[in-house]
Amino acid sequence: MSCVSKEKYASYLERMVSVTHSQPVDRDAYVQLITEICKDYKLTKGMSEFYITPMMEQRGIGEVFCDFDNGKSTKVLLRIRIVSTSKAVIIGTLYSNPDEYVHEDVDVQQLDSMLRIILGYVSRVRLIKKLEEFGFSDLDGYRNFRAFARFMDVNNAENKLGGKVSFYIDLHNFTLINQEIGRENGDIVMRKYYELLSDTIGETGIIIRLGGDRFIGVFDRGVQDDVFRIFSGANIAYDVTGQQRVNVSVAAGIYALPIPYMLKSYGDIMDKIMLAGNVAKRHDGERIVTYGEKMKSESDHVKMIQSAFMGALKNEEFIIHYQPKVDIETKQIVGAEALCRWQRDGRVIPPDEFIPILELNTFVSDLDFYVLDHVCRDMVRWLNEGRKPVRVSVNFSRKHLVDINLTDHIITIIDKYNIPHDLIEIELTETTSDVMFSDLRRIVSSLQREGVKTAVDDFGVGYSSLNLIRDIPWDVLKIDKSFVPETEDDSNISNVMFRHLISLAHDMGLECVVEGVETDEQLKIMRKNSCRIAQGFFFDHPLSVDEFEDRLVNKTYP
Repeated sequence: MSCVSKEKYASYLERMVSVTHSQPVDRDAYVQLITEICKDYKLTKGMSEFYITPMMEQRGIGEVFCDFDNGKSTKVLLRIRIVSTSKAVIIGTLYSNPDEYVHEDVDVQQLDSMLRIILGYVSRVRLIKKLEEFGFSDLDGYRNFRAFARFMDVNNAENKLGGKVSFYIDLHNFTLINQEIGRENGDIVMRKYYELLSDTIGETGIIIRLGGDRFIGVFDRGVQDDVFRIFSGANIAYDVTGQQRVNVSVAAGIYALPIPYMLKSYGDIMDKIMLAGNVAKRHDGERIVTYGEKMKSESDHVKMIQSAFMGALKNEEFIIHYQPKVDIETKQIVGAEALCRWQRDGRVIPPDEFIPILELNTFVSDLDFYVLDHVCRDMVRWLNEGRKPVRVSVNFSRKHLVDINLTDHIITIIDKYNIPHDLIEIELTETTSDVMFSDLRRIVSSLQREGVKTAVDDFGVGYSSLNLIRDIPWDVLKIDKSFVPETEDDSNISNVMFRHLISLAHDMGLECVVEGVETDEQLKIMRKNSCRIAQGFFFDHPLSVDEFEDRLVNKTYP
């Protein structure tokens, strides 16, 4: 005989169907019903489990719910496992205490019917939630662009976007953070930084991840000061004690939505915040940049450069210039750096107007190979004419370092013209925020094995200088002009640093070249510190090919 009447059982079925199919589901009514059933059927505990796939079930990665537990000793009375058409696994388990009550077959049959209704409800609710997660979150659990679009659409429909602040951020030097503390800890840091911003922004805004360490979102102006403080730098702990911390800051592009504001397209906002964000990434000082109308003309300039580049390359509009490197004791040219100028429509476009734009994508890599090819063309002509060429350095962007065949590509160009390898030097900038340090070391080492010289450019500007010259076997150290003292005052800290840097480089067997030398005072400082090779306006501006060839006739300056 059942422990409940047929009428009570029928009532439970009716209530269960009503509760589990209501919209929205009344959670309190559901829990109350489950509690009544468990008590009436003398159950000690009721549990349900949900797993996305059978594999997740095997690994124990899912969700477990205990809807009733009276705390007494238990034994499994009924267990049902269902695999849905989407391969999700839903398990329901009911427990009893046989020492207190032995259930009849009719009890188990009735419980079986009700448990299947419950599992259908659990399956539906959890799958809807998972679809929500998959639809509006990325694989790492960060909200994605669909979540951003939904937030914007809802607020746009309610006329609530006016006055909000939209943003695009790129975590500053996050590759270096990963190198320093490891990728696993780096993931913890990124998650905590995201959560800190999300909590600060609150429910009236949103932050989502575009990918990697790039995020976008909107927030109310009332929290702007707090958000900007976090943008400027936040100490994030990544260990359980909270003692191990790193400072995380961002390059941020900002666009304040006007009042009133009606969203016409997501692109309207995205274009503005990403344009401002790219300016912030290239900016040496302020890293929070607000979009202004002036940026529209800058954006048009970027598009013009990018659209004209490939045609200009094909038409050889890029002209090679050479700036001599001079031994300050003998006044002889001992090398040169190849630089390029863009001659278009009767005007020369200076490098700072197009190089940063080409570095936004792979165009700069095409230009680097173009310059190397033209240097080799000039050099083979000099050799054929009986001139004695000097070693020429060619700048290569860090964008190349993801190319595992970069050395082969360089050597192919050099060998095409039968140029001795030691006459070519490849310059790479020291900052490693955009590439893995190991890639830089791999390229430098492989070039050296081929007999091609390598130089670290703009030394003293970046953040990892000592590691860079300790761990990577460079041939040449190019010291940035900003690192050179202005006077010979021995007590000046710049003099102390410069002296020790030159001494360190010499002890490591590195050749030193000082860039940007313009005054006789700087030459005196170089002589005082036994640094002999200078490059700068004191001797020559970048020279056209013809002018440089004339210099090679008589390599000595007066």
